[in-house]
Formats: sequence, structure tokens, C-alpha cells
Amino acid sequence: MANRVLLVAEDDTVDAMLLERAIVKCGVPISMKRVENGDEAIQYLRGEGCYADRKQFPYPELILLDLKMPRVDGFAVLKWRQQNRHVRQPVVVFSSSSLQQDIDQAYALGASSFVVKPEAPDRLEKMVRALSTWWADFNVVHSPN
Repeated sequence: MANRVLLVAEDDTVDAMLLERAIVKCGVPISMKRVENGDEAIQYLRGEGCYADRKQFPYPELILLDLKMPRVDGFAVLKWRQQNRHVRQPVVVFSSSSLQQDIDQAYALGASSFVVKPEAPDRLEKMVRALSTWWADFNVVHSPN
């Protein structure tokens, strides 16, 4: 199976590295592309600026979105996505927050799922396997073209 593209909007370098390490360790067929804030996530999804080359930056089939990022946060990305109905890829909010207010707001803004970042490496690997099984093996995605 060819690699499916996962866009990860995550400002924390350590969290992004741990996620990428878990993807590699689990051997899942996911190609991770990372942006560091919501503004870059929107540019990536629009295919603008340095993300214009779709061979280098293919359109993602799943978005993993942190909420608390500099410049443009995850809530703003979810709002932008609602206003741009052509962006239909599932969004899994991947946040350190377990505040019910954040969870409710994310779902109200169209999040497909909400995951509190696992602290233990084995839980992170379990989450990566679940993402791969559900979103890469079973879920059928919308084509942007």
C-alpha cells in the first residue's frame, strides 16, 4: 500500500518528533508532513507559497491539528475549514488540553475526532496504529480535484 499523507500542525518540536518516531516504529504506511502553526496549515491546504509543489507537499488525507499554536491556533484553522467547504479531509484534534470547553468548541467547529496527546510512548504508538487502521485502511476520503 502506498503511503497516505498525514498533515500534522504541531508547534512543539518534541511532540512532532515523538509522533514521527512512533509512525516509523509502528511501520504504518503514513507519510507525515509537518507545519508549525495554523497559518502554515492553511497555506499547505491551499497549496500556496512554499507548499505550492504538490509533488513535494501532497494534499493530505488526514489532518492532525494541535489547538494551542502561535500566530494562528487550531480553532482558527477549524473555522477556516468550515468557511472553505472544499476542504473536507478529516481533522483529528491532537491537543494537550482535556478541557471540556476546548473539546466542545473543536467539535462545534467540525473536528472529526479529539485526542488528548498520550504521554506514554506505548499509548502514542497505540494511537498511531489506530489512526493507520481507521483513517488509512478503512476510511474513504474525498478527492480535492
